[in-house]
Amino acid sequence: MPELPEVETVMRGLSAMLTGQVIVHAEARRPDIRWPLPPDLGRRLTGATVLGFRRRGKYMLMRLDTGESLLIHLGMSGRMVARPRGAPPVPRDSPQGRFSDARGHNAPPEAHEHVVIETPEWRVGFVDPRRFGAMDLVPTAAEDSHKLLAALGPEPLEPGFTPALLSAALEGRRTPIKAALLDQSVVAGLGNIYVCEALYRADIAPDRQAATVAGARARRLVPVIKAVLGESIAAGGSSLRDYVRADGEIGVFQERFDVYDREGTPCARCPGPPACPGVARIVQSGRSTFYCPRLQK
Repeated sequence: MPELPEVETVMRGLSAMLTGQVIVHAEARRPDIRWPLPPDLGRRLTGATVLGFRRRGKYMLMRLDTGESLLIHLGMSGRMVARPRGAPPVPRDSPQGRFSDARGHNAPPEAHEHVVIETPEWRVGFVDPRRFGAMDLVPTAAEDSHKLLAALGPEPLEPGFTPALLSAALEGRRTPIKAALLDQSVVAGLGNIYVCEALYRADIAPDRQAATVAGARARRLVPVIKAVLGESIAAGGSSLRDYVRADGEIGVFQERFDVYDREGTPCARCPGPPACPGVARIVQSGRSTFYCPRLQK
């Protein structure tokens, strides 16, 4: 699932293309994705001017001059595929055209393009082979009250996300710190990749009890979270399977992973065997966790 850096990257791309543009045509090609789409979605979008974008956690909000915002969640495999209006679809072997459908076979984007938005200059399609994504219309003034956003925790890149705030959220928690950071009510937007990377840089074991991270460890962890996310955004996010930017280019932060998906490889900060066997993998709550057993305590 795209995490905060990938969603931020897509949002910035869409904002550069669509802000100030009038939606001349919009169409929903099915009644639902993960959940039912808003009634008359195409009609309600057509004619509206895009005022700008906002990201909240792993959600994007496209704000319109109608007083409504289009909430977009990419889910597991969703992508916003943009091209100049009137241009032909991207080639099958391009980054945008390469993705797997539910059976693991290549398919052209049109086979899974569920919502289309067109302005005089751009055509944007919401492509989601597995249909875990979502779209909804919400009054702009009430965005934070939407059922998908109301319980989200603080934004990790905002100044208000401090070691004191994280310490307070972790107080009394007996769950592993990895699980606590994946809880979107503790901090919004973090997922498996960036939690693994941040805990490694902060020298914190992923199975350490969350309550014990409050205080000195939180003072190490918070700036590291901000740094990892910022570096990934600068690199266009991480492209592993389905994710591409709105312009079709892939992100490259996966080339800089310290531990994620690097089981058995040497840790960059360790002397190697026999002192350190390399990056280890454990399973927590059904997800793979990658870490350095020597450094992370």
